[in-house]
Amino acid sequence: MPGGARTAVVTGGGSGIGRAIAERLAAEGHRVAVLDLNPSGGELALTADVTDRAQIDVALAGVRDRLGPVGILVNAAGLDGFKRFADLSFDAWQRVVDVNLNGVFHCVQAVLPDMLGAKWGRIVNISSSSTHSGQPYMTHYVAAKSAVNGLTKALALELGPLGVTVNAIPPGFVDTPMLRKAEERGLLGGTVEEHIGRTPVRRVGRPEDIAATCSFLASEEAGYITGQIVGVNGGRNT
Repeated sequence: MPGGARTAVVTGGGSGIGRAIAERLAAEGHRVAVLDLNPSGGELALTADVTDRAQIDVALAGVRDRLGPVGILVNAAGLDGFKRFADLSFDAWQRVVDVNLNGVFHCVQAVLPDMLGAKWGRIVNISSSSTHSGQPYMTHYVAAKSAVNGLTKALALELGPLGVTVNAIPPGFVDTPMLRKAEERGLLGGTVEEHIGRTPVRRVGRPEDIAATCSFLASEEAGYITGQIVGVNGGRNT
């Protein structure tokens, strides 16, 4: 990527969708730092809890020192949860909101000075297709991810004049450890194979499908796209 290489930070980049995104951005020539509780991959892998602003600031100081100012941020860190709403404790609610929503707040705010200084930035938030359809026993998760979509739209309006675009990808039915764990617990409303039969493109999604879309939204060519919720779900939600 001559002249177009950026420093990219991918939260939750240690596994699943986040890891696929980190690998895709690295393959395209970007300098990639992964922030995760169990980091791996990327040019720079750092341990950080996205709910802890102090940890994020320390990690980003290391990123800037070794890779330079941040130009691309992908918020892929996430935490699911399954509980009947009547039995859901506020602590469990708060933990899911802290990771999925407040983590995005902390990370965006922490990298923003770099992007504003460069008058260029790309922020991609990974939300969830459950924000379209809802999901029983996941009220805290759906609420947090829905808020991420709203945050994306509001930030896009605020940051667009300053050279920074903000978009969200709500993945749907992607073959990740999270999906397989839900299948094992009988929480999908059927097996993965049964869901494939109800998916218009007749296959389960791959983390690489999300990574490809994220790569485009993080590119120079996507500079006229902001505030969008770009579904990647095989046609399950339109």
